[in-house]
Amino acid sequence: MADYRLSRFRGRVTSHPQAADVALGLLVVTVILLAVRAGRPLRAEDLASGATAFALIAARRRWPLPVFGAVTVVSAAFNLHAALVGPLLAANVICTYTVASRTDRRTAAMTGAVTIVTVYVAVVIGAGRSWTDPQNAAIAVWGVLAVVVGDASRIRLANLDAVEVRARQAEHSRDEEARRRVVEERLRIARDLHDVVAHHIAVINVQVGVAAHLLREQPDAAEEALAHVRQATRTVLAELSTVLDVLRSEEQDAEHASTTEPPPGLSRLAAMLDSLAAVGLRVEHRQEGEARPLPSAVDLAAYRIVQESLTNAHKHGSEPAARLRLDYTPAGLGITVENAAGRPVPDADGCGHGLIGLRERVSSVGGRVRTGRDDGRFTVDAFLPAALDRQDTPT
Repeated sequence: MADYRLSRFRGRVTSHPQAADVALGLLVVTVILLAVRAGRPLRAEDLASGATAFALIAARRRWPLPVFGAVTVVSAAFNLHAALVGPLLAANVICTYTVASRTDRRTAAMTGAVTIVTVYVAVVIGAGRSWTDPQNAAIAVWGVLAVVVGDASRIRLANLDAVEVRARQAEHSRDEEARRRVVEERLRIARDLHDVVAHHIAVINVQVGVAAHLLREQPDAAEEALAHVRQATRTVLAELSTVLDVLRSEEQDAEHASTTEPPPGLSRLAAMLDSLAAVGLRVEHRQEGEARPLPSAVDLAAYRIVQESLTNAHKHGSEPAARLRLDYTPAGLGITVENAAGRPVPDADGCGHGLIGLRERVSSVGGRVRTGRDDGRFTVDAFLPAALDRQDTPT
């Protein structure tokens, strides 16, 4: 409770510095004049020094060095006339502290030395004391104390400012990191949804067209096409359920922890080619090198790249045929998909969502990809790094 009240008081003082200085000046002058009045009647110089001290203390924060110079001159003049004028001595110490707390250490030391010397000389001359009078030591003590406390206050405030700056920077960095993660997650979700839906919707679209064409004349063939539609629909629903399970999962790192089956990989390549063949796309599949297990992220990326490339070949190619080559090397997996280029489409220029997602897939595993038209053919050429372990290297 006491700490709370103290923090509230500090907050009010900090938010109204001028009012705080006026209150401090009034308090210091009143206390000193009451102490003087208890010992003797107040004289004109007491009231004059009190008014002057009040004005200087009230203005100390706005003009630290000019006020210090004024209080030094006025204090020396008054002490030469009437030694140990209390309000001005207090004002001298307070203004010395103010300069020390608001300037550098060298300036603080110089102001402390000026205060000690001028007050010391003025008091010795005004009071007729000896230069070695032990009472004069109090002047040096108060001067040194004002400088030390002021310098410590300056260092403390500087440290607090530095802590606040670091806290603001850390908060800004956290906000930027949070925004970056949100953007990355949105892109990942968009990429997954496109990969899950686009291929199977293309299959459904073609099979529905076939069924509509054959429904009256060849009902058995139409029924077979509708069976493909049903199977593709089940696959879409299952994979969408997988994506939704991932989105509902509280653990970000357990991307597939709540699913009932592992994420798709090249082990499902044959099923994909069969589904494409069912909609009329002939795929010439060739493999170089010996197939081997790939890291899960690379395996998923490879599957989605092949899926997206062949789906685009089916939708936009001028011929119902494509070539697929998988090249297993010690450094990784190369994927090449070629088809006869059809009419220009956004994806063909690399600006559509499909190829954008494809590039993001490749980039997520540190690979590279090249897409484009050449001699009437559209080519997707990707490489996914997956170095072969030394212990698995053939001898």
